[in-house]
Amino acid sequence: MDQQLFHKVCDDVISQSQGLMGIGTLSEKTVHSVLKNYYETNDNNHEIKINGFVADICNGQEIIEIQTRSFDRLRKKLSVFLDHYPVTIVYPIPYIKWIRWVNPQTGEITQPRKSPKKGTPYIIFPELYKIKFFLLKPNLRLKIVLLNMEEYRFLDGWSEDKKKGSSRCDRIPMELIEEIHISQVEDYNLLIPESLKEVFTSKDYKKATGLSTGASNTAVHILNYVGIIERIGKKGRAYLYSRKAD
Repeated sequence: MDQQLFHKVCDDVISQSQGLMGIGTLSEKTVHSVLKNYYETNDNNHEIKINGFVADICNGQEIIEIQTRSFDRLRKKLSVFLDHYPVTIVYPIPYIKWIRWVNPQTGEITQPRKSPKKGTPYIIFPELYKIKFFLLKPNLRLKIVLLNMEEYRFLDGWSEDKKKGSSRCDRIPMELIEEIHISQVEDYNLLIPESLKEVFTSKDYKKATGLSTGASNTAVHILNYVGIIERIGKKGRAYLYSRKAD
């Protein structure tokens, strides 16, 4: 990680947008723009057309796609890109998040309020399920990026205080906390908490990671699919899993 470069890129990108009129009005959202310029400082390598699709970054040696959500939108791209270059999917996750509320009528922005939730790398699994059949391709890599950020939300929701059902207008990166690289199958071990026992159930994984029941089931499914864990039996109605021997 290059913290100095990261903060410079943040300053450069954010300086393009001044005040409320800039929030959420850039040609691309701020997190996406910051990460694209951080991972490739030469903008001649940005937005490169390859066989009918546009890659966020292509430097002639690899493709980098910044994807904040909806990995299903990558399927067609991956089908083409992986035949030509190694592809790295960069997935940003809010680690510590501060919320600012924006009044869309007056432009007033509240002071930031810290969210009680902390982001973890494990929340990538529901997205990975959407590209499950690409995960074992030798040219596919993942980079999970934990960021502290401010999130701006419009007071346009359906509740009395306008917060429930509100829409997000932008997220502003503030600090780069960690990068987790998944370059080969063995690296998926990084997504198994150290606190997890050698033999475990999906419920145990849920407890260790803080995921929802559905997300935990998906995580265990993906870890089993890529071959990092294996199903070894049942305990009652629950399947038992174990880390797979090398």
